[in-house]
Amino acid sequence: QVQLVESGGGLVQAGGSLRLSCAASGRTFGNYNMGWFRQAPGKEREFVAAIRLGSSWIFYTDSVKGRFTISGDNAKNTVYLQMNSLKPEDTAVYYCAATLKHTIRTREYEYWGQGTQVTVSS
Repeated sequence: QVQLVESGGGLVQAGGSLRLSCAASGRTFGNYNMGWFRQAPGKEREFVAAIRLGSSWIFYTDSVKGRFTISGDNAKNTVYLQMNSLKPEDTAVYYCAATLKHTIRTREYEYWGQGTQVTVSS
């Protein structure tokens, strides 16, 4: 079993930055794909970024490339999402998720955090 706890959300003006953290506990952290997803009101949950720690594999959705950076710290069992040049359309609840599968598909992620709200004002 894996437990995930997100933090770092908040209110920021357009063009600003936030760093989200996801603290994981449970099974060996390095064996998992760790992903960030987001869900805006009235919309489906969508993939943002994923990383497989201990490898060079990282993947981003097109809309965040060049603005967001996913990284991880195995020693702290924590994954980060650095978000720069934020836009109002980035407003959503951001979720951390984990899976043993090598995937970016939302439905294939087994473990989920409770989410953290990110609001970007124009």
